[in-house]
Amino acid sequence: MKDYLSSCKRQFEYYKSLGDKTFEQLMDEQLSWKPSEGSNSIGTLVKHMHGNMLSRWTNFLTEDGEKEWRKRDEEFENDIATREELMTKWEEGWKCLFDAIDPLTEADLNTEIYIRNMGHSVVEAINRQVSHYAYHVGQIVFMGKLAAEDNWQSLSIPKGASKEYNSEKFSKPKRREHFTDDL
Repeated sequence: MKDYLSSCKRQFEYYKSLGDKTFEQLMDEQLSWKPSEGSNSIGTLVKHMHGNMLSRWTNFLTEDGEKEWRKRDEEFENDIATREELMTKWEEGWKCLFDAIDPLTEADLNTEIYIRNMGHSVVEAINRQVSHYAYHVGQIVFMGKLAAEDNWQSLSIPKGASKEYNSEKFSKPKRREHFTDDL
């Protein structure tokens, strides 16, 4: 289970890095762009993730993950004005998450915590959040790709490069490592 905590932390770091690499490729105005009126901008997705992270990870083991002070509906207002504001929310949310996960031990993994009065083991709660953040980071990356158009630099294996990528991977002996070790 010690590997579980380490693996989850690496997964969270990976998804954060995908967001970071997306933001680096975009101009400030592209962070608030949305393809249609009913869509969320990257800024709105960051604002929502920030609210979720602060709510879920503040006093993670001792308080319900849906805090009374959270204003979830306001998270979907497209009102992030600057890159600085977006990055502050992004970094603050992730810091809250890592500050909550870093001190966890194997003994904590079966502890029951609550989200909206629904009991979860710590493992279930972490898995829930890994999935939630992967979903939204995927949206952020896709929105970034749409906004950047032909200027987009792939964050994974570029089109047409799978054979070369796999050849390099299979040229190494079998080993155990996290998939993010060589990114």
